[in-house]
Amino acid sequence: MPTTKAENSNRKVNVAIVGLGFMGLTHIKAYQQIEPARIVAVCDAVRLPVNGVLAGVSGNISGADAIDLGRDVKVYQRLEDALADSEVELVDLCVPTPLHAPQSLAALQAAKHVICEKPLARTSAIAREIVSAAQSAKTFFMPAMCMRFWPGWAWLKELAAQGTYGKILAARFRRVSAPPGWSRDSYFKGNDSGGALLDLHIHDTDFVQFLFGRPHSVFSTGLSRFSGAMDHVVTQYEVPGGATVYAEGSWLLSQGFNMSYTVMFERATLDFDSARGADALRVDEDGQPSRTVRCEGPDGYAGELRHMIQSILTGQPPTIVTPQDGLSAVEICEAEEASIKSRQVTHL
Repeated sequence: MPTTKAENSNRKVNVAIVGLGFMGLTHIKAYQQIEPARIVAVCDAVRLPVNGVLAGVSGNISGADAIDLGRDVKVYQRLEDALADSEVELVDLCVPTPLHAPQSLAALQAAKHVICEKPLARTSAIAREIVSAAQSAKTFFMPAMCMRFWPGWAWLKELAAQGTYGKILAARFRRVSAPPGWSRDSYFKGNDSGGALLDLHIHDTDFVQFLFGRPHSVFSTGLSRFSGAMDHVVTQYEVPGGATVYAEGSWLLSQGFNMSYTVMFERATLDFDSARGADALRVDEDGQPSRTVRCEGPDGYAGELRHMIQSILTGQPPTIVTPQDGLSAVEICEAEEASIKSRQVTHL
């Protein structure tokens, strides 16, 4: 149940991680940076720690280092057993997309707080079931849309909100990768995963709505190569305020991963490119020399999980991302897929 401010002094939130693939390990590493969080249980049908140690899994952001959970962490192979554990307060779902709805609904029914990896569901119809359950629940539910918390992206949102450089005139977002080298049995079933559209591109789709508001319409082109769903997509968004905005998402790189943006304000251009490492973010301000802004602080995974932990401790629901935001992101991606197929603008 949600706690009050009076109850949160020096206490920790007990977490169960469900799904111990790449994203599960990524979330575990993030929780280890959050002092009020305590991992008390993990759950996976197949991948289990051995003597408290989980082997690493390679992915497109984090490395493949093994993680020592300690021998006191409880290990479950069935979700229902983890949900029956009265010590567990927050259930973190890092499972394949088809499991998001049934496991979210079960965890909410068990009166647990829930954070669920993106996409919220494969379709908006299924996502609406989760949102409806979250609205009725006495606990909190949050979709894990990590780019809203990512250094560089969160700063961009702040600058836009404050009008530091005037209004945004144009913006380009890009997130491209080699096809996933892990969990291919899941990712390459496009009817289940949604392909790169719902795996990678949804991050930028969600950030577009976070930055500008929900688009009025989209026009997209794309193709399928691996999954049977959209594995490459380029979308032009018609957004409130009239800025020219587009984004590209892909699994077609031969190797590697890159995320970037170029945002042109009235008085400055911000350019982020992950290929530049610590110098990823460059600011070109009118009348000033070009400068690099170091993006300090934890990554977006730690940021989103910290936000959820603090929400539980204060008894206030998450505000930076809501269940409705997760649904909206899926709805926009569905509109993009419809536009690709029809070769016409799709209105939202």
